Amino acid sequence: MTHMEVSRREFIITTALAGGGMALGLGSTSALAVVNPQPWLSPTDKDGIEINQWVVIDPSGMVTVVQPHAEMGQGALTSVAMMLNEELQADWKNISVMYADTNRHVTNNELWVTMASGGSNVVKARHPHIMQAGASARERLKEAAAQQWRVQRSTITVKDGVMTSGTNRGTYAEFASLAAQIKLAEEPKRKTPAEFTFLGTSVPRIDVPLKVTGAAKYAQDIRLPGMVYAAVLANPVPWGGSPKFDFNVIKNRPGVIAAVELKASPGKTALADLQNGVAVVADSYYRAKTALDLMPIEWDYGPNKGFTSASLLETAKKKLDEPGEVRKDSPDAKRLVAEAGTKAIRGEFHRPFEAHARPEAISTTVQIGTDGRVNIWAGAQNPPAVMEAVAQQLGIDQKNCFVHRTFLGCGFGSSSGTFAAKQAAEVAKQVGRPVKLIWSREEDMRNAKHAPAVSARLEAALGSNGLPTAVVTRSFGAGSSDNTITDMPYEIANRHHERHQDIARWNIPTTTHRAPGTGLGGFISEQFVDEMALAGGWNALDWRIEMTKGQPDYQLVLKTLKEKAGYDTRLPKGEGMGVAVVASHGSICGACATVTVSRRGVLRVEKIVAVLNSGHIINPLNATEQVEGSIAFGLSHLLGGGLEWNNGFVQNSNFDNYRLLRIQDMPPIDVHFALTKGDWWGGVGEPAVPPTPPSVANAIFAATGKRVRTTPITSYDLSWT
Repeated sequence: MTHMEVSRREFIITTALAGGGMALGLGSTSALAVVNPQPWLSPTDKDGIEINQWVVIDPSGMVTVVQPHAEMGQGALTSVAMMLNEELQADWKNISVMYADTNRHVTNNELWVTMASGGSNVVKARHPHIMQAGASARERLKEAAAQQWRVQRSTITVKDGVMTSGTNRGTYAEFASLAAQIKLAEEPKRKTPAEFTFLGTSVPRIDVPLKVTGAAKYAQDIRLPGMVYAAVLANPVPWGGSPKFDFNVIKNRPGVIAAVELKASPGKTALADLQNGVAVVADSYYRAKTALDLMPIEWDYGPNKGFTSASLLETAKKKLDEPGEVRKDSPDAKRLVAEAGTKAIRGEFHRPFEAHARPEAISTTVQIGTDGRVNIWAGAQNPPAVMEAVAQQLGIDQKNCFVHRTFLGCGFGSSSGTFAAKQAAEVAKQVGRPVKLIWSREEDMRNAKHAPAVSARLEAALGSNGLPTAVVTRSFGAGSSDNTITDMPYEIANRHHERHQDIARWNIPTTTHRAPGTGLGGFISEQFVDEMALAGGWNALDWRIEMTKGQPDYQLVLKTLKEKAGYDTRLPKGEGMGVAVVASHGSICGACATVTVSRRGVLRVEKIVAVLNSGHIINPLNATEQVEGSIAFGLSHLLGGGLEWNNGFVQNSNFDNYRLLRIQDMPPIDVHFALTKGDWWGGVGEPAVPPTPPSVANAIFAATGKRVRTTPITSYDLSWT
């Protein structure tokens, strides 16, 4: 196998373009840069000086920010570069970004702290490391200049990568080599938010022009010499048995090379996500998929073949009648609700399993060299996990695995899995050639890990002032959504919560989602809040303000929402407004939805006003886009999401029967930021998901008098007279 030496500078993303735009900065071998089988080479004088693992400066003055996190539409490339440059103070036009090397990260004691991208963690969790790296690089460059100029470092000022002290003037590029050798006696303090000059300004995202022009490389774009293609089909029933297939029927079809049996991973750990199945290999994906569809396959469906959506709901209802594991207990809660009798407020809610339904179909390419080196090309939310999983699958040391990262067509948690990488590795091992394995949309919909299902029953007793004195809750299969149900921010003195996790007995593979726990729990808790408020004679928004008096962060969001949304409970029948507020991923987001429902029950979401408190905003332009995208995501799962199961199979197969939000259904969105600031850094990529479905559901009730306690709402008759 031939290894091509490609410079680390030959695949970078840069903002340098006349007229203030952006371009992809690539060398002459740009087409090969992303599929380079070598790890990035150590920086040289030609390629740039590595000041620290985050910053490389080349002789021309270009500054490359080394980015450990996946870019999957959330703006991570731009946010990381902005945070670092707030401290570094280079010229933004000369900033470029490149992915950090996964193998170097793993073999050097997690050099970039973490490469996992999810939970809105890029800004929330990483800003101290990133900004400290920028500050350290700046001060080392200043110290290098100070030593050469024979001045005190404190006399040097920096603007746009140019250092000045008296009559002395020099660029970062001139002093990069010396700065790389300097160790400061004391690391500099990071700027306080009051000192920020760049963060908080709207900057166009670095990745957008690449995607518009087609320059961005995704996993589907990888091409290697001698590469073949694999189409895959796992047992359609989770944890079903091995298939029996007749390869002879298809082996003489044009381009068909082999059929490879895929065996389930032993156990059911986080890495054990390879299901029993079969892959057909051919010289094109079309030929592989066509042959797979024609090959006779007999499945052993295993113990889950009787699983249905109806059986899940039936079991959930039974479990909600039974005592569960006590997670929170105030001694008087159950007594007060029992004493309320028929006056108690009660609600039962259900959310089905949901698909991630990301736009990009899953794909991974694996190349196994004769020297034992394994190259993996994938759009991964957690590249080190891909390294570990492939090494486990092949029985090799993971230091021999090299993950080459591509852009992702969204993630939503589905790209944190390793299933496709393990399948591709196994097929490449069996056929002895580089393999690009692609999941069809149907395979992704049916056999990927899903967002978990949850059911819950909530009960409340009200006092003479119409406010709750006690809340009793019980959940089934809730997982992390328990926290959103049990830890509602409202001042309710007595709470009791029990849960059942028996849903695990079906072993339906699940994983994280966009706002996984808070999205499920918020749909439940914020609808029940509305029911409590209205039963007590309160305006639903005023109730929330009253019940969060001791929490200024919530108060700021709610009062801003009241001001901006013009919440009105006096609309004519068929029109309604609904509100919800949920804490998620270190932020607080409130939403107010306005809907109309025709007499025949046709729903239209007319507008959504959102208010986000994330403490700080790195890039208002990107943050606004993230809130808008989160709202679209939440609406999709309310209006058309939800997997239907029968005989152990997922019945949905594609976007014709798993309906996502269409452009004509997207309402106008008005986004506002109400920021507490201080030392609070929250996420922005997910917090608007949780309040969106309950705000719309509450608005539907205001318009029709009908409660929507299950998603998707397509099963409801919303007509009224």
